[in-house]
Amino acid sequence: MDQGPLFPGFVPHRISTEPAVEIHALVGGSGPPLLLLHGHPQTHAIWHRVAPALAERFTLVLADLRGYGDSSKPAGAADHVNYSKRVMARDMLRLMHSLGFQAFSVLAHDRGARLAHRLALDHAGAVRRLVLLDIAPTLAMYEQTTQAFARAYWHWFFLIQPAPLPERLIEADPAAYVRDVMGRRSAGLAPFDPRALAEYMRALSLPGTAHGICEDYRASAGIDLEHDRQDLANGRRLSMPVLALWGEHGVVHRCFQPLGEWQRVADDVRGEALPCGHYIAEEAPDLLVAKALPFLAGSSTPASGRGSG
Repeated sequence: MDQGPLFPGFVPHRISTEPAVEIHALVGGSGPPLLLLHGHPQTHAIWHRVAPALAERFTLVLADLRGYGDSSKPAGAADHVNYSKRVMARDMLRLMHSLGFQAFSVLAHDRGARLAHRLALDHAGAVRRLVLLDIAPTLAMYEQTTQAFARAYWHWFFLIQPAPLPERLIEADPAAYVRDVMGRRSAGLAPFDPRALAEYMRALSLPGTAHGICEDYRASAGIDLEHDRQDLANGRRLSMPVLALWGEHGVVHRCFQPLGEWQRVADDVRGEALPCGHYIAEEAPDLLVAKALPFLAGSSTPASGRGSG
């Protein structure tokens, strides 16, 4: 097995987005800017299999979300507002502006895709194109929760319990939490490079990460839903082109209608299920690049009615 770095040639940055918050990111490649955002319980390391191909066409910014990886992990506010997707999206806007990018595209997975949804709503002029991996809108998923979904996505309901219960249980064995959460998905642990898996375990073991992850989910079950309902009431929709991709072996495909749900909140949507599970960038990297590159380059045609949902 290759023991080299996951992102050779990429340059680390640490950008202050608030007085007590810094976002860690790697930057590499050349071309138009593309922000890549990871999900739970991972870090920017999820992109290691797609970064080489994408870096040939784009300047990549691989960021760790607030509360994750090597980014800051502030204590959560009483209403969890400082982990709202609105605040976390502002982190990324300030990161990109600090790097000299006023407008950019976004490729995002899981929790990062929820942040990207908010970023594109609140700062539409900054987001050119949006690729969302294996999610339906947060509000739709909570409002349509079934027993099947709750059993499969048990962590959604575990992580939102009041502090410090879930934090204490995660911190008792962070590596086991990573193995159990990721390994119980459709593909098990087989798709993951041991270097990436070790990075996820290292990051979750850092002081404050368990709390940051829980605060992310607590915000999504509370203040984020308030913001989403306000958008719905005010008729705010995503205006830029959106590509939604999800795994046909995953829970989102089984329990929801992803394409239809994105069509309800966006004007220009296309999407389809891919033959993999939840972790698309690590399970089907070549297929993801093949689908995302033409779209991000602007050469794909609108197909808002296409795909399975």
